[in-house]
Amino acid sequence: MMKTFIVAAFAYLSKLGYIGIASALMIEVIPSEVVLSYAGFLVSQGKITLIGAVIAGTIGGLIAQIFLYLLGSYGGRPLLLRYGKFLLINPNHLKKSEVWFDNYGAGVVFFARFIPVIRHAISIPAGITKMPLIRFTGYTIAAIIPWSFLFIYLGKTLGNNWHQINQVSGSYVKVALVFAVIAIGLYFTIKTVRQNKVKM
Repeated sequence: MMKTFIVAAFAYLSKLGYIGIASALMIEVIPSEVVLSYAGFLVSQGKITLIGAVIAGTIGGLIAQIFLYLLGSYGGRPLLLRYGKFLLINPNHLKKSEVWFDNYGAGVVFFARFIPVIRHAISIPAGITKMPLIRFTGYTIAAIIPWSFLFIYLGKTLGNNWHQINQVSGSYVKVALVFAVIAIGLYFTIKTVRQNKVKM
């Protein structure tokens, strides 16, 4: 049933091109990595361009995250605990993202995009704490662009085998995860040092 739905969805996305890619990422019923790799496949077929696919992926991903940000900003935690399941975000996701945000501050909005589980929900505490929307948007775009490019490029390289993206992308995702964890550690250290200097 699910496989049939995905096949039908991708056939529809193929007809819509850039709009289809952006729309699929806004709704994100299908994991973004799969959608982006399919976009890469379309690039390999000459139906869309690599740059266009990255732009569409960035726009779609950004709109999805701004939506979550606004839910956090205007609806707050109670609303998300009640209806988050419809957005594929459970209480555990929300709790982890809040802990990360509290520990590392606004800068984690960028680094958390490369960490499984956290990256989908980090926009919510950003909204709840009223992080400036312009700053939030800047961090989000900066993280979405390389993430989109990676999976689109891999999908393009795989061509007809784009559906094997999960097997191929594993090592790349691990590298991104290590980078993000190290970067967060450095970010937290620098932030702590600066705070201590101010207190002195």
